[in-house]
Amino acid sequence: MRIETCHFCSSNIYPGHGIAFIRNDAKTFRFCRSKCHKAFKMKKNPKKVRWTGAFRRSHGKELLHDSTFDFERKQNRPVRYDRELYAKTINAMKRIQEIRLRRERLHYKQRILANKRILRDRVLAKQAKKQSLERQFLAELDEADFEAPLAIKDKRTTVERAKQSSHKHKTDEKMKAAKPKAPKMKK
Repeated sequence: MRIETCHFCSSNIYPGHGIAFIRNDAKTFRFCRSKCHKAFKMKKNPKKVRWTGAFRRSHGKELLHDSTFDFERKQNRPVRYDRELYAKTINAMKRIQEIRLRRERLHYKQRILANKRILRDRVLAKQAKKQSLERQFLAELDEADFEAPLAIKDKRTTVERAKQSSHKHKTDEKMKAAKPKAPKMKK
């Protein structure tokens, strides 16, 4: 069983799946889904489309150069069947996969840590700038001469004024409720 890779997005294509496009010069292009096939027909560049493997590799989001990739290359040499050779090959494939996963995790951690450092530096720079602006503003306030108002008409606080107005409003309502109503005359 041969697992092909999509020509556009570099994902795996299992037997019986995907689309094969064969050009006039007999070059075969395999696509995992119609989305990739349509993008190829529209002559989109996979390095500029964000969801492709080519974009991820070109922008440093995936491991690009590693010795474990050399083992994945397709070799079309006929090999005489040897049971020991096949057993060794399968064990080697498992070991290579473990090594590759470990290296990919390390690459991912380093990439994330670098981004966190950059983000932390930006935040610290913004905070320093904000603090310097606050200091500058306070210094300007200290330098400025403010004149106090000559006469303050109402020394009460706004809370006291609000309490008094609400009290006045309640007493008006009580007075209206207390007025006797004139009896209605029937015809």
